Amino acid sequence: MKNDEKLKIRHKLTALPFRKIAPNIVTMLALCAGVTSIRYSIQADWVKAVLCVFIAAFFDGLDGRVARMLKGSTKFGAELDSLSDFVSFGVAPAILLYQWALFDLPKFGWFFCLLMSIGMAMRLARFNTMLEEEPQPEYWSHFFVGVPAPAAAALAMMPVMIYLEMPELTIVRTHGFCAAVLCIVAFLMVSRIPTFSTKKLKVPTYMFIPLMLFVALFASFIITQPWLTLGFMTVLYALSIPVGVVVFLKEKRKFEENN
Repeated sequence: MKNDEKLKIRHKLTALPFRKIAPNIVTMLALCAGVTSIRYSIQADWVKAVLCVFIAAFFDGLDGRVARMLKGSTKFGAELDSLSDFVSFGVAPAILLYQWALFDLPKFGWFFCLLMSIGMAMRLARFNTMLEEEPQPEYWSHFFVGVPAPAAAALAMMPVMIYLEMPELTIVRTHGFCAAVLCIVAFLMVSRIPTFSTKKLKVPTYMFIPLMLFVALFASFIITQPWLTLGFMTVLYALSIPVGVVVFLKEKRKFEENN
């Protein structure tokens, strides 16, 4: 083997281009936000605990886009992303709900929190195995199989967000309500219910200006009425699930008729 080839191989083993490291940095920021949420849950600082999960969701949505933009996707990055999702969206919301409402229901309260975490682990494991399977039909490209991890975390935290906005609505902090929410979210994660995906969504040019105005309006509401806005968006997402099923069935029927 020539000296130049030896040096090239050694360089590959001892150095990585920044474009491959950058997505992992973003993923690590998401993981740090998720672990920090657990800390705030233990300290009973509910506002910061919820915000940290949403920050983790922001970074989680960013790391994949950074990887595709820089062409820096790696198997290591995919595994790190799954581990980060499990902690940030499976463990952190479960501990938050336990500390917030289910701690005085010791055995059964912890069971529902375990259910949330186990559901997240199973969903991520299924997602990773599906990547190695044969490509899905075209109509699947606009849908997820089950509720994705960040959306599941938001649905699980919905009682906390409602209570922060309307503390007089004490029913959302009861054992039964929180346990029911965790059970439903765990089921939605592991189910094969199709839910809307925006990964391949294309915005028509005539909708660009209205979309920018909507983003500006959304940002102003987040600043002035954060819990009302986040809670409303989460409820809106929950309502979109049955709509997604109807649209999916129509797309599937159309695909089968054309083939």
